[in-house]
Amino acid sequence: MTVFVKVAEAGGFAGAARELGMSAPSVTRVIAGLEDALGTRLMQRTTRSMKLTETGERYLEDCRRILAELQQAEAAAAGSYAAPVGTLTVSAPVLFGRMHVMPIVIAFLERHPKVTGQALFVDRMTNLVEEGIDVAIRIGNLADAGYAATRVGSVRRVVCGAPEYLRQNGTPETPADLAKHRVIGATAAWSTREWRFGKAGEASTRVSPALYCNTNDAAISAAIAGFGLTRVPSYQIAEELRLGTLRTVLQDFEEEPLPIHVVHAERRHASAKVRSFVDLCVERLRGKHLGTV
Repeated sequence: MTVFVKVAEAGGFAGAARELGMSAPSVTRVIAGLEDALGTRLMQRTTRSMKLTETGERYLEDCRRILAELQQAEAAAAGSYAAPVGTLTVSAPVLFGRMHVMPIVIAFLERHPKVTGQALFVDRMTNLVEEGIDVAIRIGNLADAGYAATRVGSVRRVVCGAPEYLRQNGTPETPADLAKHRVIGATAAWSTREWRFGKAGEASTRVSPALYCNTNDAAISAAIAGFGLTRVPSYQIAEELRLGTLRTVLQDFEEEPLPIHVVHAERRHASAKVRSFVDLCVERLRGKHLGTV
């Protein structure tokens, strides 16, 4: 089952062989033996590609579940449910991870030297099970009902600009005034040309950015330089607001704040590393009063 899952995830025998430390012919023999034992074809193979059959897709889901349960049973027998050990993989949005999650990861690893940390900071929705993520910090409304989640705060989406830009170009009084301003668009998470406003998001304004940036920190840098207005989560510019290098506008038209959750896969017996890290995350993130940022 382990070999089959690796082949499916790697998209071929050669990649799976490298990850498993096996030869490609050995991996091929394992899969052939598995298909013989099951009496069905799990993969359609050509010299250049591999694709799971419909049966293979269903079997892959079962294998992942069974292997996860086996790992839990082995960890329980080895005592890892009593003390944090093993590898802890944590996911978060890039800037939030760098600013708020990495200090927690470091503190956790210093407390528990038998744990190895792995940080996955990306501005996209991760799949905890498929990507092997133990704990994820999610910003926004949750769609995954199968996960355990603890709310730790919220952040606002704000429109901001440099004081000098606002002095030269004026301060927008309503969302419609954005049409008169130069806009910096970020193509990272939550990016869209349709900027919604109002507590229920009932109003919207379509913006035409003069500059697109693939990261929010780049868009923030352009705003600090006085190029125009941008829209980002409030925590990303907390320091700039404190220093006065950026100012928020259109505060009266903001949407409801976005919730922040600490999320992990719902299991009957969470390991000590997951329980301990979630507890530390909740304690530290709630202590930052993120809802007031």
